[in-house]
Amino acid sequence: MGILQELLKDVPIPKMAKVKVNFDDRKIDDLDLILNQKLHQQHIKDKIHPGMEIAIAVGSRGLDRIVEIVAVTVKFLKELGAKPFIVPSMGSHGGATAEGQRAVLEHLGITKESVGAEIRSSMEVVKVGELPNKLPVYVDKFASKADGIIVINRIKPHTAFRGPVESGIMKMISIGLGKQKGAEACHQLGFKYMAENVPAMAKVIMKEKPLLFGVATIENSFDKVAIVEVLSPEEIIEKEPELQVRAKALLPRLFFEELDVLVIDEIGKNISGDGMDPNITGRYPTPYAYGGPEVNKMVVLDLTPQSEGNANGVGTADFTTQRLVDKMDREGTYANGLTSTVVAPTKIATTLANDREAIQAAIKTCNILDFENVKLVRIKNTLEISEIEVSEAILEEIGKHENMEQISNLYELSFNKAGNLF
Repeated sequence: MGILQELLKDVPIPKMAKVKVNFDDRKIDDLDLILNQKLHQQHIKDKIHPGMEIAIAVGSRGLDRIVEIVAVTVKFLKELGAKPFIVPSMGSHGGATAEGQRAVLEHLGITKESVGAEIRSSMEVVKVGELPNKLPVYVDKFASKADGIIVINRIKPHTAFRGPVESGIMKMISIGLGKQKGAEACHQLGFKYMAENVPAMAKVIMKEKPLLFGVATIENSFDKVAIVEVLSPEEIIEKEPELQVRAKALLPRLFFEELDVLVIDEIGKNISGDGMDPNITGRYPTPYAYGGPEVNKMVVLDLTPQSEGNANGVGTADFTTQRLVDKMDREGTYANGLTSTVVAPTKIATTLANDREAIQAAIKTCNILDFENVKLVRIKNTLEISEIEVSEAILEEIGKHENMEQISNLYELSFNKAGNLF
């Protein structure tokens, strides 16, 4: 028995119970109808003229019903005689290559055949201005030559900064359309100033280039479209802060103020840009964002196949497993930090041989006197928290909470011979 195993062998793992968590599940069923109504507002239609070449900016995030949203927008433009095309707008994602960004869109289901418009992908940008702080402002080459630009994105809280505008239309304009150079410029001064730089860059682009409108969605706690809006440039500036407030109200969360240990089965870029959503875990990559539970020790056990080795976020945890580290593509993971300038999440957390030891290590170091009373929560990932597992010490709290309900008896966690959870 090694020294680590000797230190951990007597640390008890608590019995657990399944808990159902209730969230607002209202969503738009007939999205085609609602989006068309928004697009056919007269002040939006008046912006489109026959023969216009219009760039539609589409990002790398897995927005709910993104193919349908893009296809409906393309059809609307064609009906008015315009010539739409798709521009990948995702900063440095897709390996910061034109082919990689095209592949990201195809992975999301966005192809010429599925949306009715060709994809023009390039990492070349045009400088369109400069902020008073000397940060340059860039726009994708193809979009910069278009007669009009449309941006599609989801509005939600950011994971690394707080401000009136966080993730949404303005961020897609400033960072997405700016490609790798734009993303690098916006991150250059750090997240401390992101709340100022994102809207400032977006306003420069809206002044210098013909941005026609933005299509903004807000998703419910189950990542389904609950709200869709079509906003002119003036409405983007006026209404995006209000929409962000609505997005925060619909955000799923763990209804705990403090936890001794949080165990997360898997992280990945397909789950969150940070591997796991800090708005759920309460652990943020920078000091400029906040919210969520106060977690003493956090464990991440595995990496999703869809993340393709990008383990960004593992450094935000305290403990991980050798299994996750073996799957890690360090070059791809570190590129994330080099672009965002936030490198703490790309570090490798203290690594244990298997799930059991990683969980025991978290319990041992969570600074409580009696390990039997550990307040431990286990989730699959930060996208799926409508059913969670909690330790016995939390059950009294569950019984008093209107959004949570115990749905099983207590049971022991099951580990295989390798020490990993079934």
